Amino acid sequence: MRSQAYDSLAEWFEYLNDDCDYPKWSQYFIEGLRGRGAGKRGLEIGCGSGAFSRALTKNGYTMSAMDCSAPMLSKAARLAREEGALVNFFLGDARTFRLASRVDFIIAPNDCYNYVKGEELAGAFAHAARALKKGGLFWLDVSSPCKLRGKFANTVFADDRDEVTYLSFNRLFEDRAEMNVTLFVRGKDGRFGRFDELHTLYIHEEETLLAALAAAGFRVLCVEGHLGEDKRGSDRLNLICERV
Repeated sequence: MRSQAYDSLAEWFEYLNDDCDYPKWSQYFIEGLRGRGAGKRGLEIGCGSGAFSRALTKNGYTMSAMDCSAPMLSKAARLAREEGALVNFFLGDARTFRLASRVDFIIAPNDCYNYVKGEELAGAFAHAARALKKGGLFWLDVSSPCKLRGKFANTVFADDRDEVTYLSFNRLFEDRAEMNVTLFVRGKDGRFGRFDELHTLYIHEEETLLAALAAAGFRVLCVEGHLGEDKRGSDRLNLICERV
């Protein structure tokens, strides 16, 4: 039986993504926020298991972190407790959330807005704008069209480990890539259970993102690739914006 995206993957997400180098990726945000004079109070949208918020908290930031997956938030809260990182986690949707008070900056790393349809981007970005102080930074990244069309789609990914096996069967459509994910997880009795999820990542051209950000009241300061590399051919697009 297929479950919601990240219902089963949540427990294994950081473990299976240990090649992402979260410390280096987090430092990219920390140095960028400092260099642009961002304040200390931030929000992470689509926090997943909370790696970036934990790192920011340990570097003196006061972080809230939101995700639409309850299992992801449970994992994030557990990891934060284990590491002594005080993060305010809460359940919310990037397309509809509201904050009681505004923050100095928002980060939305690692594909959060790939899960939002193109026609819903401007509305989602408007919710981010309302959560920010004037002049606040909004820093998001998405998997690039180059990655989703050229490297990702119509492929099979596999990662076989002692405790878990991950399989992803990926298909390309005109506006999106779909990942049919299967996990085989070893139980306490040594037998493996099977869990299936469908992930839909919408393909966003840079021009579409720029138009939606402008409509929501943002000025785009910079567009760059992963960890600041040249955006041409990069697997990721980072858009660093200011609320006007």
